[in-house]
Amino acid sequence: MADQEFRLYNTLTRKIEPFTPEDGQTVRIYTCGPTVYRPAHLGNFRTFLFEDLLRRVIQLRGWKIFQVMNLTDVDDKIIKSASEQGSTIAKITAPITEIFHKDRAFLRIQDAELYPKATEHIPEMIGIVQKLVDRKLAYLADDGSVYFAIDKFKGYGKLSRLDTREVKAGARVIQDDYSKENAQDFALWKAAKPEDEATAAAWDSPWGRGRPGWHLECSAMAMKYLGETLDIHGGGIDLIFPHHEDEIAQSEGATGKPFSRFWCHGEFLLTEGNKMAKRLGNVSTVQDLRDNGVPAAAFRHFVFSTHYRKQLNMSGDAIEASMEGVRRIADFAERLAAAKGATPELEQIADETDAEVTAALFDDLNAPIALGALFMFVRKANAELDRNGVDKRALERARAVFARINSVLDVVPVAVGPDPELARWVEEKLSARKDARARRDFAEADRIRAEIEGRGVTIEDSPQGTKWKQVR
Repeated sequence: MADQEFRLYNTLTRKIEPFTPEDGQTVRIYTCGPTVYRPAHLGNFRTFLFEDLLRRVIQLRGWKIFQVMNLTDVDDKIIKSASEQGSTIAKITAPITEIFHKDRAFLRIQDAELYPKATEHIPEMIGIVQKLVDRKLAYLADDGSVYFAIDKFKGYGKLSRLDTREVKAGARVIQDDYSKENAQDFALWKAAKPEDEATAAAWDSPWGRGRPGWHLECSAMAMKYLGETLDIHGGGIDLIFPHHEDEIAQSEGATGKPFSRFWCHGEFLLTEGNKMAKRLGNVSTVQDLRDNGVPAAAFRHFVFSTHYRKQLNMSGDAIEASMEGVRRIADFAERLAAAKGATPELEQIADETDAEVTAALFDDLNAPIALGALFMFVRKANAELDRNGVDKRALERARAVFARINSVLDVVPVAVGPDPELARWVEEKLSARKDARARRDFAEADRIRAEIEGRGVTIEDSPQGTKWKQVR
């Protein structure tokens, strides 16, 4: 597989292009991490899962990877939250950072090589601003803040395809976010306000006490650890403008070199047709998945069932379908592990599946095609195992292919020991279900089964009785 072409959609060119790391060995990738003032919602984690898929496919291709995911621990929202609580930004962000890593681990998102914090890289940010001032691409305004002069940077708008004729000449924006209709000079370094000082969000600089703009933070951390030109910069589609556009301007303005060779963006997660956002009140978190017994494998299956560049709609029915899908995969995984032999035909089926899945993943991370091939493999392999073959080589090949596919998709639920309270509850429900079946009230028995499975518990009836297990 080492010589097989790997292709990615590049937002910068709007094309799917062949990709190889610049040095031919290690992919240097920067992904925008969470702003740690509230727990990340599932919309954020759709992006992080797309980046996890990208990371795993890069490894499948045989390349090494060095991924940096920043933690934004100073920005307008964090300062506002700290100010309202009479606290400091560090006290606000520390517990949220811990939640992020706990949620990330639950969803089986591989560790990045580095998780740098913005507040630990202030000198690097000041250095970039100084270069931009020296090159006349930035200026100190009368409000004490330093702004990037977008009309001085020739390539502004090339990522978002912004019509620079819409730019309001001489107008400035101090906040971290703004709309495409209001492109203006953006703040690189913000003059300190009383609330900044009160929340420990101000530092010394050549332009006085202040703090960095959100866009500046990523440029500084990316270039410190990955060099002046990255292989890949990733994030959600909502970051294309202004965040990534401004990163390009300030980075390339400071170095004179391309900031990233590829730009990769994941689409929105919708909830019943609406973009997931805190202001809409439709936020779901990873904790909600835990509370509702949704295994990590099921959420990964749900996310990967739609291509990362297409909008994904989350509904109860869709999550239920994914839970049922990964139950089938779990049953097959147990059967494959316990098998003693197979038919020679299973080896051919495994080879064909391996080729189909690899081709799909290397073609712009086409996880839906890969998932479809996996389920076809499960169906065909089960049929072959029913034939009770004795070919051990075929069986080992099937196991190897299954493991290789799951090393990327990671959609096999794992059984976990239930807590005592859940165990008692399940046993009580199973007893009630047994009584309902004894009196031939099958509707009630089915209702109880659905209630149990809604807690992330699988049930298996057999002549020896009913067995159950919890998965995640």
